[in-house]
Amino acid sequence: MPNSYPPEFRRQMVELVRAGRTPEEPAKEFQPSAQSIRTWVRQADLDDGRRQDVLTSAEKDELARLRRENKILREEKEILRKAAVFFARETDLPR
Repeated sequence: MPNSYPPEFRRQMVELVRAGRTPEEPAKEFQPSAQSIRTWVRQADLDDGRRQDVLTSAEKDELARLRRENKILREEKEILRKAAVFFARETDLPR
Protein backbone atom coordinates (compact mmCIF):
# COMPACT_ATOMS: atom_id res chain seq x y z
CA MET A 1 0.00 0.00 0.00
CA PRO A 2 1.58 3.30 -1.03
CA ASN A 3 2.24 6.02 1.53
CA SER A 4 -0.46 8.60 0.97
CA TYR A 5 0.88 11.13 3.44
CA PRO A 6 4.23 12.88 2.98
CA PRO A 7 6.94 12.35 5.61
CA GLU A 8 6.76 15.97 6.80
CA PHE A 9 3.02 15.63 7.48
CA ARG A 10 3.67 12.43 9.43
CA ARG A 11 6.37 14.15 11.49
CA GLN A 12 3.94 16.96 12.31
CA MET A 13 1.30 14.47 13.48
CA VAL A 14 3.91 12.71 15.63
CA GLU A 15 4.94 16.02 17.19
CA LEU A 16 1.30 16.86 17.99
CA VAL A 17 0.91 13.56 19.83
CA ARG A 18 4.22 13.97 21.62
CA ALA A 19 3.08 17.46 22.67
CA GLY A 20 0.19 15.89 24.57
CA ARG A 21 -2.66 15.51 22.11
CA THR A 22 -4.32 12.13 21.68
CA PRO A 23 -4.10 10.50 18.23
CA GLU A 24 -7.87 10.95 17.89
CA GLU A 25 -7.64 14.76 18.07
CA PRO A 26 -5.39 15.33 15.02
CA ALA A 27 -7.19 12.48 13.25
CA LYS A 28 -10.46 14.42 13.39
CA GLU A 29 -8.78 17.63 12.31
CA PHE A 30 -6.41 16.38 9.59
CA GLN A 31 -8.12 13.20 8.26
CA PRO A 32 -5.66 10.31 8.77
CA SER A 33 -7.02 7.63 11.05
CA ALA A 34 -6.07 7.61 14.71
CA GLN A 35 -4.54 4.17 14.20
CA SER A 36 -2.32 5.54 11.40
CA ILE A 37 -1.12 8.29 13.70
CA ARG A 38 -0.44 5.76 16.48
CA THR A 39 1.57 3.70 14.00
CA TRP A 40 3.57 6.76 12.95
CA VAL A 41 4.29 7.64 16.58
CA ARG A 42 5.37 4.07 17.32
CA GLN A 43 7.70 4.00 14.30
CA ALA A 44 9.13 7.42 15.17
CA ASP A 45 9.78 6.20 18.73
CA LEU A 46 11.63 3.20 17.33
CA ASP A 47 13.66 5.28 14.90
CA ASP A 48 14.55 7.79 17.63
CA GLY A 49 15.66 5.05 20.02
CA ARG A 50 12.82 5.58 22.49
CA ARG A 51 11.65 2.01 22.01
CA GLN A 52 13.52 -1.16 21.15
CA ASP A 53 10.85 -3.85 21.00
CA VAL A 54 10.73 -4.09 17.18
CA LEU A 55 12.88 -3.14 14.18
CA THR A 56 13.66 0.45 13.24
CA SER A 57 12.99 1.70 9.71
CA ALA A 58 16.68 1.34 8.86
CA GLU A 59 16.69 -2.24 10.16
CA LYS A 60 13.53 -3.04 8.19
CA ASP A 61 15.12 -1.63 5.02
CA GLU A 62 18.30 -3.61 5.61
CA LEU A 63 16.32 -6.80 6.28
CA ALA A 64 14.34 -6.36 3.06
CA ARG A 65 17.58 -5.74 1.11
CA LEU A 66 19.23 -8.81 2.62
CA ARG A 67 16.19 -10.97 1.86
CA ARG A 68 16.23 -9.83 -1.78
CA GLU A 69 19.97 -10.51 -1.99
CA ASN A 70 19.51 -13.93 -0.38
CA LYS A 71 16.79 -14.82 -2.89
CA ILE A 72 19.05 -13.86 -5.81
CA LEU A 73 21.95 -15.87 -4.38
CA ARG A 74 19.73 -18.93 -3.96
CA GLU A 75 18.57 -18.63 -7.57
CA GLU A 76 22.16 -18.29 -8.78
CA LYS A 77 23.20 -21.30 -6.71
CA GLU A 78 20.38 -23.37 -8.25
CA ILE A 79 21.44 -22.30 -11.77
CA LEU A 80 25.04 -23.30 -11.05
CA ARG A 81 23.89 -26.64 -9.61
CA LYS A 82 21.88 -27.40 -12.75
CA ALA A 83 24.79 -26.34 -14.96
CA ALA A 84 27.15 -28.64 -13.06
CA VAL A 85 24.75 -31.57 -13.51
CA PHE A 86 24.40 -30.77 -17.22
CA PHE A 87 28.15 -30.58 -17.81
CA ALA A 88 28.77 -33.72 -15.74
CA ARG A 89 26.38 -35.62 -18.00
CA GLU A 90 28.03 -34.21 -21.11
CA THR A 91 31.46 -35.40 -20.03
CA ASP A 92 30.11 -38.89 -19.26
CA LEU A 93 28.68 -39.39 -22.76
CA PRO A 94 30.76 -41.62 -25.13
CA ARG A 95 31.99 -39.85 -28.25
